[in-house]
Amino acid sequence: MDNTALTALQYGFDTFYFLICGALVMWMAAGFAMLEAGLVRAKNTTEILTKNIALYAVASVMYLVIGYHIMYSSPEGGILPSLGFLLGAENSVESVLAGGDDAPYYSARSDFFFQVVFAATCMSIVSGAVAERMKLWAFLAFAVVMTGFIYPVQGFWKWGSGFLNEAGFLDFAGSGVVHMAGASAALAGVLLLGARKGKYGAGGQVNAIPGANLPIATLGAFILWMGWFGFNGGSQLKMSTIEDANAVANVFVNTNMAAAGGLIAAMIVARILFGKSDLTMALNGALAGLVAITAEPLTPSALQATLIGGVGGVLVVFAILGLDKLKIDDPVGAISVHGVAGIWGLLAVVLTNPDATLGAQLLGLACIFAWVFGASLIVWSLIKLVIGLRVSEEEEYEGVDIAECGMEAYPEFTKS
Repeated sequence: MDNTALTALQYGFDTFYFLICGALVMWMAAGFAMLEAGLVRAKNTTEILTKNIALYAVASVMYLVIGYHIMYSSPEGGILPSLGFLLGAENSVESVLAGGDDAPYYSARSDFFFQVVFAATCMSIVSGAVAERMKLWAFLAFAVVMTGFIYPVQGFWKWGSGFLNEAGFLDFAGSGVVHMAGASAALAGVLLLGARKGKYGAGGQVNAIPGANLPIATLGAFILWMGWFGFNGGSQLKMSTIEDANAVANVFVNTNMAAAGGLIAAMIVARILFGKSDLTMALNGALAGLVAITAEPLTPSALQATLIGGVGGVLVVFAILGLDKLKIDDPVGAISVHGVAGIWGLLAVVLTNPDATLGAQLLGLACIFAWVFGASLIVWSLIKLVIGLRVSEEEEYEGVDIAECGMEAYPEFTKS
């Protein structure tokens, strides 16, 4: 096989691999929808499903119109992005076959598809944290700004070769850029929104509000676990060489082991603390392990990945309990899973990657949180001022399914 034919074959293979990984990440949208639908009360199910599928559409459009250009067409090493619209040209045959280090090795459109599903994932994190009491259209208004501007700016700082990348900040697949960013936006919204009625008592007690469908929540966790192989594996960006194929296989193994470690650790901690095997803590433990390994799923050994995930599983249990003590109401534990475990994942990079420095990781962590939290707080506040964030007390009591969507998810059952 001559070099031209080999280059074309590798280009086609890497493009196909990139697209399949993107499809796996898109499937995570279904995982978030099922997880959140299972962890909210029956009377709020239709609305949370509407939010999840609508935010994916909004993210797709906004990232196409402006977000992708901000993230990947801004000056290298910079802080301020350049504004532009829509996608650039597809790679020409001549540019691909020219060879050399600067030749593209996968389709530009496949890159957009892979990146847009990451933007949607970041926004999906927000939906569960503000569940059961936020107005649907307030949420969607925020999604427009988050996916079109807030997320791409900090994404540019790292993945678009901005100043954090130049400073040596490492985040392989997005413990910070995607997960901590989503949690930061969620935290800002929750602080302005307030807790659900009846969640916290006057004497400081925390009242459990069980989800309506734990089988669906468990299915959602399995879907997310599966989709994460595309999330982390695709971030290797190619696999048409022996080295890249081995790397992708290692990423898959480490991703799986971190989830397993997180789940087992969370179950053990929950058993010690509560005397019961709490399923919701187990599910969040697996997700915390996945978030933690996402910052660096390549360099750890399989055992190290299991331990990194295990620490994430322990942290998430205490984080959920800690937020409740602070009366920060997060119905699905999204801030703990994606925020606390995301921070741990960024710091854990220094344990296995010799190129990582604690200073650079702390810099990236601080800049992402400050930007996303600050910008989100401003946007949420403007939305609150213009149309309001929260449904009325009566609508919250009746359920946002009827108030926001005019239909119930389980009409044949009694609402709970």
